[in-house]
Amino acid sequence: MKRMLAIVACGLLAAVMARAQSSSSPKPYKVVFDLTTDDPQDQAAVLRWLREVASVNPQNEMEVVMYGRGLALVVAGRSTLGEEVKQAIGRPHVSFRVCEIAMRNQKLEKSQLLSNVATVPDGIGEIVARQKEGWGYIKAVAH
Repeated sequence: MKRMLAIVACGLLAAVMARAQSSSSPKPYKVVFDLTTDDPQDQAAVLRWLREVASVNPQNEMEVVMYGRGLALVVAGRSTLGEEVKQAIGRPHVSFRVCEIAMRNQKLEKSQLLSNVATVPDGIGEIVARQKEGWGYIKAVAH
Protein backbone atom coordinates (compact mmCIF):
# COMPACT_ATOMS: atom_id res chain seq x y z
CA MET A 1 0.00 0.00 0.00
CA LYS A 2 2.79 2.43 0.93
CA ARG A 3 4.63 1.49 -2.24
CA MET A 4 1.50 2.16 -4.31
CA LEU A 5 1.02 5.57 -2.64
CA ALA A 6 4.67 6.44 -3.32
CA ILE A 7 4.26 5.53 -7.00
CA VAL A 8 1.10 7.62 -7.28
CA ALA A 9 2.75 10.54 -5.47
CA CYS A 10 5.76 10.38 -7.84
CA GLY A 11 3.43 10.32 -10.82
CA LEU A 12 1.52 13.34 -9.55
CA LEU A 13 4.73 15.22 -8.84
CA ALA A 14 6.02 14.48 -12.34
CA ALA A 15 2.74 15.72 -13.86
CA VAL A 16 2.82 18.93 -11.82
CA MET A 17 6.44 19.61 -12.76
CA ALA A 18 5.76 18.98 -16.45
CA ARG A 19 2.82 21.37 -16.36
CA ALA A 20 4.88 24.04 -14.55
CA GLN A 21 7.64 23.76 -17.15
CA SER A 22 5.19 24.07 -20.03
CA SER A 23 3.64 27.24 -18.57
CA SER A 24 6.96 28.97 -17.83
CA SER A 25 8.44 31.76 -19.93
CA PRO A 26 9.42 30.92 -23.50
CA LYS A 27 13.05 30.13 -24.19
CA PRO A 28 15.11 33.36 -24.33
CA TYR A 29 16.27 34.65 -27.69
CA LYS A 30 18.53 37.38 -29.05
CA VAL A 31 17.44 40.14 -31.42
CA VAL A 32 19.16 43.12 -33.00
CA PHE A 33 17.12 46.17 -34.04
CA ASP A 34 18.38 48.21 -37.01
CA LEU A 35 17.53 51.92 -36.64
CA THR A 36 18.49 54.35 -39.42
CA THR A 37 15.81 57.01 -39.13
CA ASP A 38 15.16 60.05 -36.99
CA ASP A 39 11.42 59.58 -37.42
CA PRO A 40 9.88 59.84 -33.93
CA GLN A 41 7.35 57.07 -34.70
CA ASP A 42 10.11 54.62 -35.65
CA GLN A 43 12.18 55.56 -32.63
CA ALA A 44 9.19 55.20 -30.29
CA ALA A 45 8.41 51.82 -31.89
CA VAL A 46 11.90 50.50 -31.10
CA LEU A 47 11.56 51.56 -27.47
CA ARG A 48 8.11 49.96 -27.27
CA TRP A 49 9.43 46.73 -28.82
CA LEU A 50 12.22 46.59 -26.24
CA ARG A 51 9.63 46.75 -23.44
CA GLU A 52 7.37 44.19 -25.11
CA VAL A 53 10.15 41.70 -25.85
CA ALA A 54 11.40 41.97 -22.26
CA SER A 55 7.86 41.43 -20.94
CA VAL A 56 7.67 38.07 -22.73
CA ASN A 57 10.97 36.92 -21.25
CA PRO A 58 13.28 39.26 -19.29
CA GLN A 59 16.23 37.09 -20.33
CA ASN A 60 15.84 38.01 -24.02
CA GLU A 61 18.96 39.80 -25.30
CA MET A 62 18.25 42.98 -27.28
CA GLU A 63 20.59 45.34 -29.07
CA VAL A 64 19.69 48.52 -30.96
CA VAL A 65 22.23 49.43 -33.65
CA MET A 66 21.97 52.97 -35.01
CA TYR A 67 23.57 54.49 -38.08
CA GLY A 68 22.54 57.17 -40.55
CA ARG A 69 19.91 59.43 -39.04
CA GLY A 70 19.15 56.84 -36.35
CA LEU A 71 21.84 58.39 -34.16
CA ALA A 72 19.45 61.20 -33.23
CA LEU A 73 17.76 58.84 -30.76
CA VAL A 74 20.81 58.83 -28.47
CA VAL A 75 22.41 62.24 -29.01
CA ALA A 76 22.01 64.48 -25.97
CA GLY A 77 19.93 67.53 -26.82
CA ARG A 78 18.63 66.03 -30.09
CA SER A 79 16.68 63.08 -28.74
CA THR A 80 13.02 63.73 -28.02
CA LEU A 81 12.88 60.36 -26.25
CA GLY A 82 15.96 60.72 -24.03
CA GLU A 83 14.24 59.68 -20.81
CA GLU A 84 12.75 56.57 -22.43
CA VAL A 85 16.18 55.67 -23.86
CA LYS A 86 17.78 56.05 -20.41
CA GLN A 87 15.14 53.73 -18.94
CA ALA A 88 15.70 51.16 -21.69
CA ILE A 89 19.49 51.27 -21.28
CA GLY A 90 19.04 50.67 -17.56
CA ARG A 91 17.31 47.35 -18.17
CA PRO A 92 19.30 44.14 -18.12
CA HIS A 93 19.98 42.54 -21.52
CA VAL A 94 19.45 45.78 -23.49
CA SER A 95 22.22 47.67 -25.25
CA PHE A 96 22.45 50.59 -27.65
CA ARG A 97 25.32 50.77 -30.16
CA VAL A 98 26.17 53.64 -32.49
CA CYS A 99 28.14 53.37 -35.73
CA GLU A 100 31.43 55.29 -35.54
CA ILE A 101 31.38 55.86 -39.33
CA ALA A 102 28.03 57.64 -39.01
CA MET A 103 29.40 59.63 -36.07
CA ARG A 104 32.34 60.84 -38.18
CA ASN A 105 30.02 61.69 -41.09
CA GLN A 106 27.82 63.73 -38.74
CA LYS A 107 30.79 65.23 -36.86
CA LEU A 108 29.63 63.83 -33.53
CA GLU A 109 31.82 62.99 -30.55
CA LYS A 110 31.24 60.16 -28.08
CA SER A 111 30.75 62.77 -25.37
CA GLN A 112 27.56 63.89 -27.17
CA LEU A 113 25.92 60.49 -26.73
CA LEU A 114 23.63 59.67 -23.83
CA SER A 115 25.26 57.79 -20.95
CA ASN A 116 25.90 54.08 -21.45
CA VAL A 117 25.52 54.20 -25.23
CA ALA A 118 28.37 52.23 -26.80
CA THR A 119 29.97 52.63 -30.20
CA VAL A 120 30.96 50.08 -32.81
CA PRO A 121 33.35 50.64 -35.73
CA ASP A 122 30.69 49.81 -38.33
CA GLY A 123 26.95 49.59 -37.63
CA ILE A 124 26.18 47.36 -40.59
CA GLY A 125 29.11 45.12 -39.67
CA GLU A 126 27.74 44.84 -36.13
CA ILE A 127 24.36 43.72 -37.44
CA VAL A 128 25.92 41.18 -39.80
CA ALA A 129 28.09 39.82 -36.98
CA ARG A 130 25.06 39.42 -34.72
CA GLN A 131 23.17 37.59 -37.45
CA LYS A 132 26.12 35.22 -37.94
CA GLU A 133 25.94 34.55 -34.18
CA GLY A 134 22.30 33.52 -34.59
CA TRP A 135 20.60 36.74 -33.52
CA GLY A 136 17.26 37.65 -35.06
CA TYR A 137 17.04 40.85 -37.10
CA ILE A 138 14.35 43.55 -37.09
CA LYS A 139 14.46 46.66 -39.28
CA ALA A 140 12.86 49.49 -37.30
CA VAL A 141 10.06 50.89 -39.45
CA ALA A 142 6.78 51.50 -37.63
CA HIS A 143 4.75 52.71 -40.58
